Amino acid sequence: MRKMICAIAAAMLCAAGVAQAADNVVKPINGKDLGGWKLKGDNTEKSHWMIGTAQLDPKDATKLVTEPAKGEKAELINAQGAGVDIFTEEKFGDCVIELELMVPKNSNSGIYLMGEYEVQVLDSWGREKLTQGDFGALYSYAEPKVNASKEPGEWQSVRIEFSAPKFDGDKKVKNAFVHSIRINGKTVQENIEMAKQTPGGLTGKECAEGPLMFQGDHGPVAFRNIHIIRK
Repeated sequence: MRKMICAIAAAMLCAAGVAQAADNVVKPINGKDLGGWKLKGDNTEKSHWMIGTAQLDPKDATKLVTEPAKGEKAELINAQGAGVDIFTEEKFGDCVIELELMVPKNSNSGIYLMGEYEVQVLDSWGREKLTQGDFGALYSYAEPKVNASKEPGEWQSVRIEFSAPKFDGDKKVKNAFVHSIRINGKTVQENIEMAKQTPGGLTGKECAEGPLMFQGDHGPVAFRNIHIIRK
């Protein structure tokens, strides 16, 4: 009986630990609409963001074709270029970001950590010489170590481990730090200190917490399975 009680207690503690871990994970796509997201500059008339499913246009590899979301399959899609950036209402500091994305041929987007530090998204398939504009680059800081890009239209995995800058009042006492970026299982960035924000961010200022932002004013792109894990 004593062993059974101990086993039950251990199971309850384990379950409690799982629940606590789940509380640290934010999944910002609700599967129905753009609830929980805001547009940069509140430019609703220019927005092409939607919740649905996307695939490469069979008639034009530079475009996406979209359909309404079906069941649990829901993606955050910028259906065409020249739109606006979108960001989460919720703000984050130290975190791990895991997601999948798809870009058409020649398309260009970006993942902004805290709305201020851009991880470049680009159709870099087949490129040999990589720059700070290629997929996985920290824009204006560092080109990716390797080209981990898949072909246009394929879903690609991204994992980013990030530490936010630290402040004592209004004074910054520690820079932001990108521990690693992995694309499709390959490490493309490692141990990069970010002394300041990159261009094109939400506010142009560093802070202790900020949202996850996706660039929508360049090309079409789709995101799914977004998990933001607070550290």
